[in-house]
Amino acid sequence: MAALKSIRIVGGGLAGLTLGIGLRQRGIPVTVWEAGHYPRAKVCGEFVSGRGQAVLEKFGLSELFLQSGAIFARTSAFFLGQARSPVRPLPKPALCLSRFAMDALLARHFREAGGELREGHRWREKDFGEGIVRASGRRLRPVVGGWRWFGLKVHAQNVSLEADLEMHGSPGGYVGLCRLNDGRVNICGLFRRPADAREPAPRWPDALRTGPDTLLRQRLAAAHFDEASFCAVAGLSLRPERACRRAECCIGDSLTMIAPATGNGMSMAFEAAELALAPLAAYSQGEASWEQARRAIATACDESFARRLAWAKVLQWLMFAPVLRGPIGAVALQSDWLWRKMFASTR
Repeated sequence: MAALKSIRIVGGGLAGLTLGIGLRQRGIPVTVWEAGHYPRAKVCGEFVSGRGQAVLEKFGLSELFLQSGAIFARTSAFFLGQARSPVRPLPKPALCLSRFAMDALLARHFREAGGELREGHRWREKDFGEGIVRASGRRLRPVVGGWRWFGLKVHAQNVSLEADLEMHGSPGGYVGLCRLNDGRVNICGLFRRPADAREPAPRWPDALRTGPDTLLRQRLAAAHFDEASFCAVAGLSLRPERACRRAECCIGDSLTMIAPATGNGMSMAFEAAELALAPLAAYSQGEASWEQARRAIATACDESFARRLAWAKVLQWLMFAPVLRGPIGAVALQSDWLWRKMFASTR
């Protein structure tokens, strides 16, 4: 029997580590290259909502998440300025766990499964050719459509929420709040600034609190920020990308990002890992060429993600649309049909 071909994964985030775990469960030799170290804070909503939970169950990770402190979010609410939606039950509870705990858990499980994790090693090669999967996170886009996009994240105590998951919109961005264990709340926001802006950017606590007369500012008035958990990321691009247009084998944010307002980014990372598993196993076992495996992964990702990326683009536009800052927005937030439609279409 011929020896199995090894797989190298560049990037030890959610997609890369989960794929590595799945490959090791099939006995395939895997090396993950990760420039950073674990544990670490990441700009992230820190909840899994959608099909990604089924992937975690399939890979035997759900119980590990719960043992590491994951809790379930069962309700959600949207806010635009002073307008608010009802608190609505989620069709299926979301799984909430900090990235600080999650990435460390996945890294440990990958190593225990026999994977080689080159922590603190940056991939220096320009080549992402045969046997190499790119899972190294977002692709830098300093300016998109005349805007600079950036994300901020911090944990806080003493934050009172009406729903387990809350989304607060403002003209300059939107902020999601998510309950975590131990009374903590994850506060994560996406913001934009004109590319030619000359005034200095606001300090991160002010940016996260948004405008002076918002419900979010009231939420965070007495918050105690854990500054050690603060992190930021810039150069974001939310333009939908198609895998079939890339010469590399890409999964996760290396392929495309979905608008954070959907709450589906983490799910897509886990889903992409599952979609890549069978084609890579076939390549490793000599049953498919690398090009056949790469094309199969690209086709599967495009078929799975194209529709929700299109709807996510609509939702992203709605979050910044001036027309929704008035009475129309207040009416829209009350619409159960619109909420169900957007929720189902972005998952």
